[in-house]
Amino acid sequence: MAARIGIVTVSDTRSAKEDLSGPMARQTLTELGFTDFEYRVVHDEIPEIQEAIVDLCATCHAVFTTGGTGFSPRDVTPEATAPLLDKRADSLCELMRIKGSGQTEFAYLSRGIAGVCHGALVVNLPGSPKAVLQGIRAIGHLIEPILVNLEQGHCPANGC
Repeated sequence: MAARIGIVTVSDTRSAKEDLSGPMARQTLTELGFTDFEYRVVHDEIPEIQEAIVDLCATCHAVFTTGGTGFSPRDVTPEATAPLLDKRADSLCELMRIKGSGQTEFAYLSRGIAGVCHGALVVNLPGSPKAVLQGIRAIGHLIEPILVNLEQGHCPANGC
């Protein structure tokens, strides 16, 4: 399936040059057959995160965020994402946490959420490159069937 994928790195400390999680998301999604990506780096600020997600949902079939899912006061990605979702897909993040727990119990420290925003899949991933890899691999086999379902009612501005 030809799908455009948005990747948003959420971090106060990373610039695009220093980011390891965004490139890991791209690499892992490329291994699943995706080749068209759009990329953003934003600060841990709810309005910036929301703007990036909404903008990417207008042109992408799926948006993966990395970072901001932990427990520190600045970790606000789930809070930024939740009000944007038309439908929640809590089972996807449950699956990522369960499969990740086989590697480390710290997988349960991710508060990430998932769902549909304006016809595009949105998935919050933790900020560590290893957690990004494990999270995408956990749900990788489900991404294409989800996008096929969503495509029936959504065509990004740049076409399907």
